This record gives sequence, C-alpha cells and structure tokens, in this order.
Amino acid sequence: MIKTPSPSYSIIIRLEIVSKPGMLGKVTSMIGRMGGDIGAVDIVGFKKNITIRDIIVSVADIPMGQKVVDELRRIKGTNVLQVTDRTFMVHQGGKIEIKNKIPLNSREDLSMAYTPGVARVCMAIHEKRERAYDLTIKKNTIAVVTDGTAVLGLGDIGPEAAMPVMEGKAMLFKEFGGVDAFPICLKTKDPKQIVTVIKSISPGFGGVNLEDISSPRCFEIERRLRNELDIPVFHDDQHGTAVVILAGLINALKVANKRLENVRVVVSGLGAAGIASIRLLLSTGVKEIIGCDRSGILYKGRKENMNPIKALIAENTNLERIRGPISKALKGADFFIGLSQPGVIHANDIKKMAKNPIIFAMANPDPEIMPEEVGRLARIIATGRSDYPNQINNVLCFPGLFRGVLDCQAREINDQMLLAASNAIAQMVTEEELSEDYIIPGVLNKKVSERVATYVKEAAIQTGVAKLEHQYLSSYQTI
Repeated sequence: MIKTPSPSYSIIIRLEIVSKPGMLGKVTSMIGRMGGDIGAVDIVGFKKNITIRDIIVSVADIPMGQKVVDELRRIKGTNVLQVTDRTFMVHQGGKIEIKNKIPLNSREDLSMAYTPGVARVCMAIHEKRERAYDLTIKKNTIAVVTDGTAVLGLGDIGPEAAMPVMEGKAMLFKEFGGVDAFPICLKTKDPKQIVTVIKSISPGFGGVNLEDISSPRCFEIERRLRNELDIPVFHDDQHGTAVVILAGLINALKVANKRLENVRVVVSGLGAAGIASIRLLLSTGVKEIIGCDRSGILYKGRKENMNPIKALIAENTNLERIRGPISKALKGADFFIGLSQPGVIHANDIKKMAKNPIIFAMANPDPEIMPEEVGRLARIIATGRSDYPNQINNVLCFPGLFRGVLDCQAREINDQMLLAASNAIAQMVTEEELSEDYIIPGVLNKKVSERVATYVKEAAIQTGVAKLEHQYLSSYQTI
C-alpha cells in the first residue's frame, strides 16, 4: 500500500549539527530520501562549533519515522538529542477543560451563583421541570457516550483508550456548533447497563450522542434510548456518517453526470455506518445496493456471519441475489462506499466498475484503497482523511445537527432532519466550485454547521418534533 506523509505522524527532531557548510543540506536531503516531508526548521541553541535545530517532519507511519531518525544518527557530524511526537504533545493533559461563564469576584456574585440564591432556582425547577432548559446547562449540553468497543478502525480498545477520541469529539462540538459536549466512557459492554446508565444521567443533558459502540449492539441501545428518553439520541457512527456520505454523493453524481435512482452501489462494511448508509440511500430512491462484509456479498438466505439487522437489510438489497467476493459485486457498479478496512479493493476492481466510477474509501486511518493506487481510474475519489481532497467527515454533520436540535428543543431526530442535513451540506458547494476534487465543503468551514442547524431546525418544526421554546428567567408574575 502506498503511503503519503501525514501531519498525524508529525515529529520534532532536535539535532546537534556541526557548523560546517553543507551539513544542513545533508540532513534535509536524507529526510527527503526516506520519504519524510519537512515543515519548519528552527535554531534553538548553539554550542562551540555546533548548531542545535528543531526540524518538524511529517512521515507516513511510525516505521518510516524510525527510519528517518536512524538514518540521521548515521550522518557524521550530527547527534539526535530528542524525538517528540507532536500528536502526543497535543493530547498531553487532555484536550478540553471546563470554564466558568460568570465571574466570582465578590460575595454578591457568590450569593447569586451559589448559596443562598441558587436554592430559589432549584425550587423553580422542582416545580416546573422544563425550566432546567433555561436555568441550567441542559439547554446546550450533550453527553458523548461510548463503551470503547468500536473506536475508529482500532476495534475494542476499552473505555480508557477511547477517551482521546471522545475529547476530540467534544472539541468539535464546541468549535463548530457552540455545543458543550462532555465525554462519558462506560466500563461495561452490557447493553442493558449502558441504557440504564445513560437514562440515569440524562437529566443533565439536552441530548445524547452515542459514539464508537460496536454493531449490532449499537442498534438495540439506540432503539431503547430513543423509546425511553424525552431527549434526542443520535448514534453518530450510523447517522452522521450516512448524512455526509449522501451529501458527497449528491454532488459527486452531478460531476459524473449520473442520477441517484439509476446508480448501482456497493457498500463494504456492514457495521453501524454501513447499515445506516444503506438505509438512508434506500430512503432517497436508490434501487440497486449490494452490501459486503468479511464473508463476502450479503444476500437473502446467507447463513455465515449474520445477525437480525443484516438479515433485514438482505431483504431489501442485492435483488439479483449475487454471491461471492466483493470483486464480483463491483462489476458494473457506479459507486463504492468503503466503511471496512484497508486493502479491501484494488485497481483491477475499479477497472470493472461502470464508466466514471465514484469511490468513497473511508476506513480510518488507512482507507480501503489509497488514492495513489486509484489514480485516474475513478472519476472521483474521497476518503475520511484530511490529507487528501474530498474528506468525508462527520464533523460536517453532528455539530450543526445538534445545534439545530438544541435550539428548537427537538424531542427526537428523524429521517427528514437527516435528509435536511445532507442537503444543507451539499448546497455549501456551489455549481461554480463543484469539481472532481471538491464535492464536499471543507471541514473547517464553520458556515456549514450554521446552515445544517437552520435546515435541521426547520425540518424538526415541519415534522412536529420541536418543542415550543420558553424563557423562564423570573420568579415574578406579571399581568
């Protein structure tokens, strides 16, 4: 598999270099030969006849980084003092914190924010429970909940190891949606216990974002919580992924000159994201979808590696009842969705697809096929990575979606709201901007979340799931 240097594998190498002409050139040339991509080169100190420099280098993976360091050690006149992983530096001490919204500079401040004034607010909520939306953080706070069983492409790594991802999610909620999200990592895999815990902590939150919970357990957990809670529950790995895929597809079809109802779709990976993507595509009018997993093509009546959710999906997909490996499913396909693992498809598979194929290879951190291998075989290639064009990333959906949900106090998140989010994202790319390398807006574009919030709020109101918003900011009655 061809690998390209990425900032996610960025290191700082602190070097002592003998102060002679050409020495820095030897160092930088060697880094380039090893495949490293040099960022900044800074002087941080001097010794007698020695210059101390920090060199930032992006590599493709840890083995490549180690080779760069080993080769630097072999250059006569250099001494590697230290190697720092910049990604680990970012995570040191965690990535989020809690801050007060109001100052506590006087007894007056304290008497209103805490005792005795707070008691009156507590009783006001006791008398009318919905006042919590206006008088506490509930109105703007989401619980990001995981059990650590399906983290990124890493699998079941446990709740502690899942914490950095949940912190990152909370950062994205705040940065792009203005939503206060709190990471909650549960030390249980029992669906019943997970449901019980989330129900028990729900009074403090305006919504629940389920994250990185393995399939098929995630479907049952989400279903029960939706039925038993009066706040919206959203499994981002399912619905957030599906929303952004649909948004990208809407624009990709324009570039490839194809129609949604005519495309043949192959989905690799039948976990949470794959199942939700199939369901959302079916609801939009796509007629031909074939799902695949490690047991090959999914078909009605298959016995291997099945569960009730897959059995239900098999009823409505692969109507021709094709059997075999994914390479067989790809013959004549227009659109490939990869939500599985690296190396699932190859260049020869793409050659068998229909004219102007569209490839969304979204396994993280390494996609089903690298864009370098695809080359010009596909009309459009998208991944889940930030170091390639067309990043299909859930951050385009969930901050704006929850912003809209919280703003109208929606009781639930329905299909119409998901479709509204997809259309909002797609419309952020204008007809003039649309091209093979730009079918989806950039993840750092904060206007995306604003439009998603607006569209989602409108859909919630139109479908009758939005509550009337009240402001309860006084204990006094007026005539």
